[in-house]
Amino acid sequence: MKIAYYHVDAFTDKPFAGNPAGVCPLDAWLPDATLQMIAAENNLSETAFFVPAGDHYNLRWFTPAIEVDLCGHATLASGYVLTHHLGYKGDLIRFESKSGTLLVERQGNILTLDFPSRPGDKKAAPEALLKGLGKTPQEVYLARDYLAVFLNQADILEIQPDQEQLALLECLGIIITAPGNGVDFVSRFFAPRAGIPEDPVTGSSHCTLIPYWAERLGKTHMTARQLSSRGGELFCSLDGERVKIGGHAMTYMKGELDV
Repeated sequence: MKIAYYHVDAFTDKPFAGNPAGVCPLDAWLPDATLQMIAAENNLSETAFFVPAGDHYNLRWFTPAIEVDLCGHATLASGYVLTHHLGYKGDLIRFESKSGTLLVERQGNILTLDFPSRPGDKKAAPEALLKGLGKTPQEVYLARDYLAVFLNQADILEIQPDQEQLALLECLGIIITAPGNGVDFVSRFFAPRAGIPEDPVTGSSHCTLIPYWAERLGKTHMTARQLSSRGGELFCSLDGERVKIGGHAMTYMKGELDV
């Protein structure tokens, strides 16, 4: 069986940056085990698979190890594939997923995700979080992921995580964040339990970051940067119980899988 395949760098407008996602458009779902094996073979933080369903698309995401309930950069990449490679003419794409309806809107050269807001609840810092980060945060919150807030951008850059300790936490991932230099906030994201030591740019983490920073800064429109080695830029806004996460994307490779 041959499957069309696109390798798209999301949240960047230059090569070798942003977060690479695999995108596989399908006519019908393959067995879950096959989807997982494809994602493991691709060995990217996520591979997205989507199937047309009338006026929308059903969308799923797999890391090399597990299926996840929400992924931002691979949704952006899927929207990019539809608009730039598969002839989708509209400005609004509707995906149905395990996290409900997700929209991707084309606004010039930027694609903007419409995702659920996931504010965290304030928590005491677990021992594994403190050991895993090697630095004590000012505040800790928990939604799907742990959110650890630090004083400044230098703190975020200095952290060298202990992945074994972080993998002990009962969560998908760990977000670290602080005010940014030249942007409203910066972050990094670690998800060792999902097979992702550090994610290059994480759209879904901004479902928790955006409501936190909107309240703290008293503003609903913000710019953000993820400080991985590849790096990425995000244009963020809070809209009630939804967040908007915008970014660029570009194709690195297209071809087909033979499975």
